[in-house]
Amino acid sequence: MKVLQFPLARVTLVFIVGILFANAIQPSPNLVFTSLFISSLLLGIFYHLYSKKYHFVRPFGWTVLVVAFCIGMTTQTIHTATNQKNHYSKIPNVYEDPHTITVILHEKLKSNAFSQRYVGLVQQIDTINCSGKLLINIRKDSLNHSFSIGNRLQIKSNINPNSAPKNPNQFNYSNYLVNKQIYGQLYADASEIKISTLIEKDIWYYAAQIRNTIINNLKKDGFTTTELNVAIALLLGQQQEIDPQIIQDYQYAGAIHILSVSGLHIGFILLFVTFILKPVPNNRKGSLLKLFIIISSLWLFGILAGLSPSVVRSVTMFSFVAIGQHLRRSVNIYHTLLVSILLIVVVQPAFLFDVGFQLSYLALFFIIWLQPLLAQLWEPKNKFLKYVWDIISVSFAAQIGTLPLSLYYFHQFPGLFFITNLVIIPLTGIIMGLGLVVMVLAFFNLCPLILSKALEWSLYLVNQIIHNIASFEEFILKDIPFNTLLLIGSYSLILTSILWFEKRNFSRLVALLLSVIGIQCSYLWNEWNVENQNEWVVFNIKKNTLITERNGKKVTLFANDSLQKIGAKNNNLNAYLVGNFSHLAAAKELKNTAFFNGKRILIVDSTGVYPKKYRPEILLLTQSPKINLDRLIQTIQPKVIIADASNYKTVQKHWETSCVKAKIPFHSTSEKGFYILN
Repeated sequence: MKVLQFPLARVTLVFIVGILFANAIQPSPNLVFTSLFISSLLLGIFYHLYSKKYHFVRPFGWTVLVVAFCIGMTTQTIHTATNQKNHYSKIPNVYEDPHTITVILHEKLKSNAFSQRYVGLVQQIDTINCSGKLLINIRKDSLNHSFSIGNRLQIKSNINPNSAPKNPNQFNYSNYLVNKQIYGQLYADASEIKISTLIEKDIWYYAAQIRNTIINNLKKDGFTTTELNVAIALLLGQQQEIDPQIIQDYQYAGAIHILSVSGLHIGFILLFVTFILKPVPNNRKGSLLKLFIIISSLWLFGILAGLSPSVVRSVTMFSFVAIGQHLRRSVNIYHTLLVSILLIVVVQPAFLFDVGFQLSYLALFFIIWLQPLLAQLWEPKNKFLKYVWDIISVSFAAQIGTLPLSLYYFHQFPGLFFITNLVIIPLTGIIMGLGLVVMVLAFFNLCPLILSKALEWSLYLVNQIIHNIASFEEFILKDIPFNTLLLIGSYSLILTSILWFEKRNFSRLVALLLSVIGIQCSYLWNEWNVENQNEWVVFNIKKNTLITERNGKKVTLFANDSLQKIGAKNNNLNAYLVGNFSHLAAAKELKNTAFFNGKRILIVDSTGVYPKKYRPEILLLTQSPKINLDRLIQTIQPKVIIADASNYKTVQKHWETSCVKAKIPFHSTSEKGFYILN
């Protein structure tokens, strides 16, 4: 494995481990900076000894790795927003009382059915100057208020802290926001927001203005909304307005990477700009001018595309490729890969936790490493067959590299990915070339109708092909259970298999066999662990009651008739089944009493009827029953009281007061999330 031969690889790996360690442990800044100082001091001592006596080379090497680890921790600590003294989270009672918050809109996110969503940069809370990012939800209304990037808003509202998932195995949106350095969100009505006449005209403002100009001019030319939204995603990296059904089609067809600006797009732009600059002479000044224009073009496009992690990765890598071309040197692709990773995570360590960034680098690494090995299996002399085989081998290498991580995050696999790439990649090249010309001309409002229509029809054709491929649902493997243990085992098996395929010897064969045994042990341990688990769960489902009892892999659902019919199609229940490697064995009517692991459970619904002599350990209140809870507590003397999300919140407040008075734990799923008994 050539990449591990580079000292930079080991330094980069240890540096990344330092970032991950600091993110998980959250050590105090003083401890981190002290560790960096001591390790740097030791590095200086060992470097001095190493320069005098060669036998100190090993201690010097280990010290370099320790320093890299400490620099990784320091980088993560410095970039953690809550460590800043003026971060809004430092203000007393910031999450409890309403405040007057001044923010600048920094980024527009995908809207939902109820709200327009933005990322805002906090400038002031009440009269206190502070910093930090907030997720801003502006409720939609009939007036359809519009806000632009750069608008300075004054909002009177509460800041809500990020909340943990309310149902088991649900996507942890709180962690997702924290990794983007967003530690709170607020909700506001558009009519109540004060908009300043001053606009923050930074680079993001001008990028948004350029995008809006292009979009508005294309709309004037009669560009259909569906194709225009795909064009904006494909060429400018903005997916906010794409129809969810189209995104699902691209996911099912294994072509979602096309809608994310990545190496394919940036590489094409490099070739396009290089072609345009051919008339510039290749002397010293001309070459330097070419390099400046190329790198400026790449980063300008990256800014227009929003500098997402995959965009930054691609632009950084191809910037090094352009520099290598300028210096007339052959660029070592592994070195370029390592340097780009190192530079990006030094500047923005949060990218390391972005799924797109992880998948992007994994796909690229396996294309570089595995694709040449696959290409050697068959070397067709026919140019067309060679082209087809190259696309298939590249697609296969990328899918092999990203498969375990895709299963871990998304639990599905598109079986027809190679057919999709075979058809779509040639069309994408045509669309990219035509699209860049159309976007540039559209900005100046000079785009001929024939060009914009040609782009529109090309995108329509691509969407139809993707939709037809995605319609073969039998080839889409969904709801595949996959956890961290299987993720590690899968990558061990993939890496050792490729190493043995690359060079067949005894030691690599042993490693391969050990990895096979390892993944088998992972699977058996997982099976044993699941089979020995029993739990009773109250879900947080708005206006409904949903309870499951799991014994090993068998799950019994207790709910009303409507939820019973939906069964595993319910997203919350389905996530629970997949996350626990289980299946729905039965669906039963919800009764007033239950018994689990020696504990008696009483369920009181809207009828308010319950057996007077029943003495439960757990009382579950559903559908806002009209009861006197104080009297009920005295009668049945429960140990714990649970209220699910089918109850009115005002009623739950009264119940909580009664529980505090009686010194009984009260669990509201609306506030604390699901309740689990195991």
